[in-house]
Amino acid sequence: MKTRDEIKSIAIQVIADEKKAVENLADHIGDAFAEAVETIFSAPGRVVVTGIGKSANIATKIVSTLNSTGTPALFLHAADAIHGDLGMVRPGDVVICISKSGNTPEIKVLVPLIKNFGNKLIAIVGNTDSFLAHEADLVLDTTVEHEACPNNLAPTSSTTAQLVMGDALAVALIECRNFSARDFARFHPGGALGKQLYMRVADLYIQNERPAVSPAATIDETILEMTSKRLGCTVVLDGEEIKGIITDGDLRRMMQTFHSPKTAADIMHANPKRILDTEYAVNALQIMRQNSITQLIVVDADDRYLGIIHIHDILREGII
Repeated sequence: MKTRDEIKSIAIQVIADEKKAVENLADHIGDAFAEAVETIFSAPGRVVVTGIGKSANIATKIVSTLNSTGTPALFLHAADAIHGDLGMVRPGDVVICISKSGNTPEIKVLVPLIKNFGNKLIAIVGNTDSFLAHEADLVLDTTVEHEACPNNLAPTSSTTAQLVMGDALAVALIECRNFSARDFARFHPGGALGKQLYMRVADLYIQNERPAVSPAATIDETILEMTSKRLGCTVVLDGEEIKGIITDGDLRRMMQTFHSPKTAADIMHANPKRILDTEYAVNALQIMRQNSITQLIVVDADDRYLGIIHIHDILREGII
């Protein structure tokens, strides 16, 4: 067994090797890369990404990135392709084939079939003198000097290079499509970004109680209302008019001052922060952060009290 220092040194060396492999990719970005982006951007069909072994794993990640950033894509396993799944490839699709050697048996069978279909073939390949590189319409070179594996066998640096090349394609396409954060959120409605751009205050406050007391309410009545509604606060209402808010902090400060207020009006914080129910929940979070508070009064367009949004509501949805 290695010592801890030796183990840490191994990890540092792997990171250094893979960093170098990625940095060397910059020397391989040329007109072929730009043409590959143009080809995908203008294609009437989808992007079909294929590979075998570890390259297949990289292909699935690239497909996921493309789909989430506005470029329709699907994964086709090279072995399955030559056993019936080749029907997934349609006219107008662009095929990206990923391989380190470019000479695996499955690739040698698959590539001529794709060429016969008339689809554009882009190779992400670590051997520019391979069968795949010679047959492809465009070649994106992901050659690495050596793998991070001490035996120079296990795909490590090479798969990292493939992944980064795929990311480079995806990001270039994002820029070409002027793909915005709002566009991204359309494909991620359940993710944190999607919730930031779609979830509104109205979606959250309705899950909570609506604590309220009158300005003349006694301190005991106020504490009971706050405790029963379990939001750490209560709004002070004079009819429909919002007069103030009382929080747990106000109660603690009251006890520290040792005076004996009689009503809610005596301890309330006037002119409390509020937010429209139609606002985005992320805006509520921003107001809370700016003012070092954990609750906001929710109102409608006529400033009528609707309820309370708590920072815990926002945390629960993973918006932060």
